[in-house]
Amino acid sequence: MTAAEISRIAGVTRATVSNWRRRHDDFPAPSAGTESSPLYDLPAVQAWLRGRGHTSTASPTEELRTALRLLGPGSGVAARLFPLAAGASRRTPEELAALAALPDDRLLARAEKTAGELPAAVPEAEPVRYGPDDADAVRALLGCVREAGPQAAVDVLAERELDEGAASGVYQTPEGLAVLMARLLPAEASRVLDPACGSGTLLAAAARQGARELFGQDSLPVQGRRTAVRLLLSAPEAETAIRVGDSLREDAFPDVTVDAVLCNPPFADRDWGHDELAYDPRWAYGLPPRLESELAWVQHALAHLEPGGHAVMLLPPALAFRSSGRRVRAELIRAGALRAVVSLPARAAYPLHIGLQIWVLQRPEPGGTDRTTVLFVDGEGEQRDGAPGTAPATDTATADAGTRGGSRPRRSGPSSSSASSTAAAFDWAGLTDRVLGQWTAFTTARDTYADEPGVARAVPLVDLLDDVVDVTPARHVRATTADIDPAALARRVDDLHKQLAEQVTALAAFSASDGWQPSGASAREWRTATVSDLARGGALTVLRAAATGTRGSKGSGAPTVERPVLAARDIAAGNPPSGKAVDIHADSAHPVAAGDVLVRAVAGGGDAAAMTRVADDRDTGALLGQHIHLLRPDPARLDPWFLAGFLGAEDNIASASTGSSLVHVTPGRLRVPLLPLEEQRRYGEAFRRVHELRAAVRRTADLAADTAATLITGLTAGVLLPPDTPRIRST
Repeated sequence: MTAAEISRIAGVTRATVSNWRRRHDDFPAPSAGTESSPLYDLPAVQAWLRGRGHTSTASPTEELRTALRLLGPGSGVAARLFPLAAGASRRTPEELAALAALPDDRLLARAEKTAGELPAAVPEAEPVRYGPDDADAVRALLGCVREAGPQAAVDVLAERELDEGAASGVYQTPEGLAVLMARLLPAEASRVLDPACGSGTLLAAAARQGARELFGQDSLPVQGRRTAVRLLLSAPEAETAIRVGDSLREDAFPDVTVDAVLCNPPFADRDWGHDELAYDPRWAYGLPPRLESELAWVQHALAHLEPGGHAVMLLPPALAFRSSGRRVRAELIRAGALRAVVSLPARAAYPLHIGLQIWVLQRPEPGGTDRTTVLFVDGEGEQRDGAPGTAPATDTATADAGTRGGSRPRRSGPSSSSASSTAAAFDWAGLTDRVLGQWTAFTTARDTYADEPGVARAVPLVDLLDDVVDVTPARHVRATTADIDPAALARRVDDLHKQLAEQVTALAAFSASDGWQPSGASAREWRTATVSDLARGGALTVLRAAATGTRGSKGSGAPTVERPVLAARDIAAGNPPSGKAVDIHADSAHPVAAGDVLVRAVAGGGDAAAMTRVADDRDTGALLGQHIHLLRPDPARLDPWFLAGFLGAEDNIASASTGSSLVHVTPGRLRVPLLPLEEQRRYGEAFRRVHELRAAVRRTADLAADTAATLITGLTAGVLLPPDTPRIRST
């Protein structure tokens, strides 16, 4: 393990670890690495720390990750630990603690027995054997199951095995997206198939919606094991059948038809079996072109449906318009098999740099009602308009659109933490409400469904069957309503102009330059302390929200709470709390109080948005969201605005961060000047004025953009006339 990992385990800075190395002769000597980057033996370090009363502050998942890494590549221990994770989930925390305390030989023997309890539903779950070198990893797994829950342990194991197998382009379907896709299925769907099941996120979401028979197949054995264990943990009452193999070439369920299919298939797979499958009976809508593997997955899904059954699939946007797939798209439309297409904003799902689409399909019923329209929902419009609900555009992921799709687990180690944090910040609850509202209205009252400008539109089939057969939602959803009232729009323009003029006046007042004086011939110098030092001295408390989906320290099923959530994007944009507490549980929720200092935990390189803010009355009572550090200062010792101002300084953030494209802030390393409270308040008042200036600039820009957009709409829609007297252009 590295010095940085030792600092995380011990809860100290790296400088402290360096001091230990110099001052203590008995500090463990490096066992590997180089002189500039030494590596240490984990058990030796842990024993040294215990001897000095240091308890580990690393999370159970991080300790498991470290234990697996120390075994080195090719050990295969991650694969052998899957059945143990499932077996350990049936033990009480006390039983797991007692098991971990056994000597190595007895521990490994009991672990093998526990792993042997795994049902035969998990593919390739042959009896496992653990060697002496596996003891630390076994203990770390038991600790992770005990403290963070079995699902967290399974995710770490899958992450490690995928890394060892170099399974590139493998991503996990975001939990919010899985919920949205599952809710697009009919409520009565009981038998559900995912032919590219990956980590099992979609099947688990289907089980939560009431599905009781779950079928899954994946080409990677690790993913098959991960899905099976996941379903054993999250849906123990469901009947599951998980298989390993290529669904297109070696369909494990050739005679099975289901009520619904959920799938996030591989993207742009050129070796999907075009030649050997040329005469496959599944291609009822035409042979998929060699470069259109997604259309093979679409028809595979339809072939497994009962008549009238639904398929919901996550697909790349190019599938909607590429000329090579035009004929198959046309046949899907003519048959009434394509029911809806929903576009997602970029950064909502992996790969993050493109906006994926959800296709909703339905297998035609013999003699069924003719379907005359297709619903298009433009979820990208929410991002283009800058409305709340999208993550800050700070990720620079370079995943290729041709990599395997989202039913695969993402690389959640150090190389992908930036991407995961960005996806996690996305407001899935808002988008789900938006999409489901349109889908429900379309399916329950098809004849009377009314289009919503900028959001959704039902398009007649005949209008889609042109030379292109482009089913991109942005092409079909009208940006404005067809019947704009000219007088009403003119009144709105006048009102916007008045608001903008008032805001410009306010901005001028906030930007007044009087009162700012130089500090002297040179910059001031002062003593500083880190946030960790201040926390140890009782001057402040540092809090952070528990990881999404956690249920307390021991996996207890604590109830969710229905309160607004302060999200990281709210700090960056200066908005009131906009998140929802769908994944925050009562035993891990931290209410925000007025005077709390909020620090974004992740930001993009060169990010000009605010990194800090002081909570006010509008934030009071909201729950602390993900990717935010909350610092609660003692008002008798620290002024909140003084603290927020210095913590948010660009140099301070840079020195306390890791990463390049995205930086992850370590709050304990941020530094604050040591000044008397009265002087803190002077600085705090100045920082508050700067905050108000930033907010005024943002409001002015928003009003200006709204005014310009309204004028362009009015002029291009023919409901506004240009002014009679043209203005003199500036030169």
